[in-house]
Amino acid sequence: MSIRVSTRTLDEVDPEIAAIVERERRRQKEGLELIASENYTSSAVLRAVGSVLTNKYAEGYPAKRYYNGCEFVDQAESLAIERAKQLFGAQHANVQPHSGSQANLGAYIALIQPGDTVLAMSLAQGGHLTHGASVNLSGQLYKFIGYGVDKETETLDYDEIARLAQTHHPQLIVAGATAYPRTIDFARMREIAKSIDARFMVDMAHIAGLIAAKIHPDPIPVADVITTTTHKTLRGPRGGMILSTEEFGKAIDKAIFPGMQGGPLEHVIAGKAVALKEALQPAFVDYAKQIVANARALGEELQARGIRLVSGGTDNHLLLVDLGRQGVSGRDAANALQAVGITCNKNLIPFDPQPPAVTSGIRLGTPALTTRGMCENEMHQVADWIADIVTHMDDAALHAKVRQAVTRFAVQFPMPGIDI
Repeated sequence: MSIRVSTRTLDEVDPEIAAIVERERRRQKEGLELIASENYTSSAVLRAVGSVLTNKYAEGYPAKRYYNGCEFVDQAESLAIERAKQLFGAQHANVQPHSGSQANLGAYIALIQPGDTVLAMSLAQGGHLTHGASVNLSGQLYKFIGYGVDKETETLDYDEIARLAQTHHPQLIVAGATAYPRTIDFARMREIAKSIDARFMVDMAHIAGLIAAKIHPDPIPVADVITTTTHKTLRGPRGGMILSTEEFGKAIDKAIFPGMQGGPLEHVIAGKAVALKEALQPAFVDYAKQIVANARALGEELQARGIRLVSGGTDNHLLLVDLGRQGVSGRDAANALQAVGITCNKNLIPFDPQPPAVTSGIRLGTPALTTRGMCENEMHQVADWIADIVTHMDDAALHAKVRQAVTRFAVQFPMPGIDI
């Protein structure tokens, strides 16, 4: 009997998992991915993440490890750090957070103390769980005050944010969202924070790729700390990252390790380095511009079909769709769309009368379809299918017809990591 690890293929070692991977591959290839927080990584990123770097334990930071044998993962992590700083123009970068949520918690640990007051976007109005939701650790450790959008314009109400800041005097103000389709005025938010001597943090997870391409207002010159994921519009592996001024660099590093993480995932960090190099290329700017153009085209066609968009449109990669006119819940719409191969998620809209498990809306995003090479004409077709489904929820024959059309359509567009 051999005690050495098997060198057989996945199909040979675990056919059950191999079959699941294949089913997921087919689902991605034959469907249309419109979840705003998802994307497809390149084959090069997949290769790095699936490399032998996964074998290496590397607690600490480059040149300051607690384990020997880190000379090569040090090189990979150093490349990721330098590329992050170059891409975004940041003074300091930490590429070790396992996720955006880990990055946010690390930033809080570095910037404030438990029990401090934080002003951030309410989950019900487009914010994230880590922006102080009561069920999240952030809401349990800190006192969060939620801000939101104006009821008429459905855009950020900066005057109200300023009023809340003057009333509650938070130690930290957070900008950033997961379901906000408009640009954010980071300079205005910085002014509000400065007026009460608060620190200013930006969670740019959703829009990092747009910021890297300089097609969204840039938080780097005005924020103390910026957190992000490395997937979504940035199109890298699933993971997190923190950028900051030099002033907060040591505190950020200490908060991540040893504060809340042990060994970093060096294979994922290598994938981050690859994605950051890709984002430094001129072609990435074209890609980011097409994301926005596609979102606008998708929204315009939905509106032409009588479907309301929150705030009347989009400036970025996502749309927040209000299905109130159609009398359809977000949950039912997302399930019906999934059944025909169009994947999105139910989502609360501002001032939503429905509970979070039901919602009145869905959230749509264009990063993944743009990665597959789709442009405005394709977005018009996708919007028509979405409209057909949400306006004919009980038409089984139509749904079957759309399911077949979606599959025929989707397989025409190569998917990175699969069609190579």
